[in-house]
Amino acid sequence: MTDRPSDFSSLASTRAPRRSLFSARKFALMASVVAGLGVAGYGLSPAPHHVFSSAAYAQVDKQVKQQVAQPIGFADIVERVKPSVISVRVNIGEKLAKDDSANKNDDNDSPFPPGSPMERFFKRFGGPDGLPPGLRGGPRGRGGQVTGQGSGFFISADGYAVTNNHVVDGADKVEVTTDDGKTYKAKVIGTDPRTDVALIKVEGGSSFPFAKLSDSKPRIGDWVLAVGNPFGLGGTVTAGIVSASGRDIGNGPYDDFIQIDAPVNKGNSGGPAFDTSGEVMGVNTAIYSPSGGSVGIAFSIPASTVKNVIAQLKDKGSVSRGWIGVQIQPVTADIADSLGLKKAEGALVAEPQANGPAAKAGIESGDVITAVNGEPVKDARELARTIGGLAPGAAVNLNVLHKGQDKVVNLTLGQLPNSIEAKAGNDNTDRGGLKRGTDVPKLGLTVAPADSVAGAGKDGVVVTEVDPKSAAAERGFKEGDVILEVGGKSVSSAGDVREAINAARDGNKNSVLMRIKSGGSSRFVAVPLAKG
Repeated sequence: MTDRPSDFSSLASTRAPRRSLFSARKFALMASVVAGLGVAGYGLSPAPHHVFSSAAYAQVDKQVKQQVAQPIGFADIVERVKPSVISVRVNIGEKLAKDDSANKNDDNDSPFPPGSPMERFFKRFGGPDGLPPGLRGGPRGRGGQVTGQGSGFFISADGYAVTNNHVVDGADKVEVTTDDGKTYKAKVIGTDPRTDVALIKVEGGSSFPFAKLSDSKPRIGDWVLAVGNPFGLGGTVTAGIVSASGRDIGNGPYDDFIQIDAPVNKGNSGGPAFDTSGEVMGVNTAIYSPSGGSVGIAFSIPASTVKNVIAQLKDKGSVSRGWIGVQIQPVTADIADSLGLKKAEGALVAEPQANGPAAKAGIESGDVITAVNGEPVKDARELARTIGGLAPGAAVNLNVLHKGQDKVVNLTLGQLPNSIEAKAGNDNTDRGGLKRGTDVPKLGLTVAPADSVAGAGKDGVVVTEVDPKSAAAERGFKEGDVILEVGGKSVSSAGDVREAINAARDGNKNSVLMRIKSGGSSRFVAVPLAKG
């Protein structure tokens, strides 16, 4: 909070005799300077009448009024949008009882599924969750039910409202309280855990005040108003600015959060973040909070994402997303160098899924997807959001860099499965120990043919030892990893690895790209080449 500017009114009266030495013209100049610094917003006391003639004083007064802007407030905006915001109250009974029976010794307060990315974020940072602290051990009502609370807002006069999935997930009963203090029952129309958006229908009214989701993208530095129900204090309004956009908080491939510094606390979940035109720029969903309270870092789901999701939830109660069936990763500067790319852009295909749309269309590991339907792809997350925003069955054109050559691949999107089974992988414990392999100089790795190590499969070479001070260790290599390719070529021995490294060095590459398999999934790693 900034310090309040000093009030110069007392100074004006005590120093009046000295001021009489100045001409009206000079005083006007001084007043304009003070106004420019914002001090005049608190008012300069009129000079004693005897100092100036009436005409001169009138001229100064007119100039000051013209140049001094009045302090800007948000009262008019708040008066218009606040009635559309609701407090959401849920009762969770059966689901909680099941959780308790399965987690009797679990002190996890997260409302998200165990092991999910959002739960890990919650544990690390906390969130403005719709459930009170101590979900499984907190205060309970009759029958062992827990009452949670969050926020939301109407998007139509007939009672459709938006909130967070984690506010209403598993709720047996949902009630909302409007700005005028009235309470209504509501039912959940549909939820989307991947974006944490939920659509509810409030019963008992047909003329609810509602808010409009913005069509424009907010700019960093724009004003933002957060309205919600923090700690059960319904109708609370806080203000701040847009601090950043496109934030990835580890919730999933569709992360594209707006970061705001308007104070957001527990219970604000599902509430709107308004812009100065009174439109909803985002839905508040999480906070960074080592202490559990607001520290000025909150995250909102962009209005563009919300609109896409609620349209499907209203139509069919669920969300369908396009799917091409690839495991992708970002193109880092090192990877771009090893592939000969001028810019670190696009999405690198680590592994196409067998029988998926991409594999059927001929996309291979190591390909870089650079555009979808002619629109450039900045990174892997943008590709996931773009494909996910298209309908299953849609025909798309992908620009792909394949072994240094540009080509266009046409395919038909599949439907993203609701849950993707983890691939059966082999970890170190299944291999009965790793035998000593052959050193790969200057990489800090010792490798052995995969077919000579139990449980490692037939392809590639297994890392049997990693120098903890090497570049490979810095890039995350560990014992048991299987190197499948080096520099775009399959390898089956230490000699193949050395040959591929020498070829990259002869090609004046600063790093060499390796495809490795670890824990059942594949990824590419660019390893810097030692000189000499």
